Amino acid sequence: MTHIKLTEIALYHPAHTVENDYFIDHFAEKGKDIQNLLLHLGRQNRYRIKDSGETGVTMAVESSKEVLRKAGLTGEDIDLLIYSTQVPEHSLPMNALFVHQAIKGKNRMLAYDLNANCAGMTMAVEQASRTMLSNPRIKRALIVGADHFSPILNPEDEVAYPFFGDLSVAVILEKTDETTGFIDAIHYMDSTDPTNMMFPAEGLTQLVAGNSHAYMKTRPFDDSEMYPHVYDSIRELLDQYDLSPSDVKCCFSQSNKANLDMIQEEIGFSNNQMIFVGDQFGYPGTSSPFLALHEGIQTGKIKRGDHVLFWTIGTGYEFITMLYKY
Repeated sequence: MTHIKLTEIALYHPAHTVENDYFIDHFAEKGKDIQNLLLHLGRQNRYRIKDSGETGVTMAVESSKEVLRKAGLTGEDIDLLIYSTQVPEHSLPMNALFVHQAIKGKNRMLAYDLNANCAGMTMAVEQASRTMLSNPRIKRALIVGADHFSPILNPEDEVAYPFFGDLSVAVILEKTDETTGFIDAIHYMDSTDPTNMMFPAEGLTQLVAGNSHAYMKTRPFDDSEMYPHVYDSIRELLDQYDLSPSDVKCCFSQSNKANLDMIQEEIGFSNNQMIFVGDQFGYPGTSSPFLALHEGIQTGKIKRGDHVLFWTIGTGYEFITMLYKY
């Protein structure tokens, strides 16, 4: 029986770091104290692009080249390329073309961009896995997630401005006869109010017409109604595959440490199962759970044969819960 194995992973982030003190001082000058917010989010440091020559695309290229190098592959070995981003450098052409060009990909390759907001890269890995299981022509896939948030963050927004980091993660998926890899995923969507985070704020038409500013628009929203559905999806996957909470390692959204603590307490995960690096990297958006996976592998918390539970959420909102055997 064919399975889809995650064979390699690589991370790229820019060199420039911005620590909490900068944001605390920045908003103190405006009469705002954000120290409790940063503590709630679990922030200390984040990587931000400073060099004008760097973009989301260049980050994606760097992580893609590195994951191929680590796997001992070239662009000729890749049959499927998915570039996940919610801040595309270009709408036309698709950003995946630039990655394809940079890795010297072959002509007979399926490639496309995917935007499912912060759920994007996890969804791309799931969709690639299912596609590979059904398509005999696709043996290896390169999935890369990259979000370049810093240019669209409003310096007057005390929540969003210190929240995000810029980075990219890439993974290689490969067909195998080993009993490992992708197992299953559950999706959930609620489009009752899709306007809590928007870019361009008033839409592309208004931005081009000069009637909209170039920053992401955010507003406070209550996502507490979502979490019972999160708990249900986690329990459903664990029950379906005869796993207990203690049997998995958790690579969840790195957006909010307090929310992860809430999930941990509700389901009964231990501290050793939870991987949080949002304090070191900021929130990278689409690649967030795979940043956690990279950290888990690097530190030895995640080893071959471990069951890994992914969960992440996109604005609007939608979320995905995915089970993988690493």
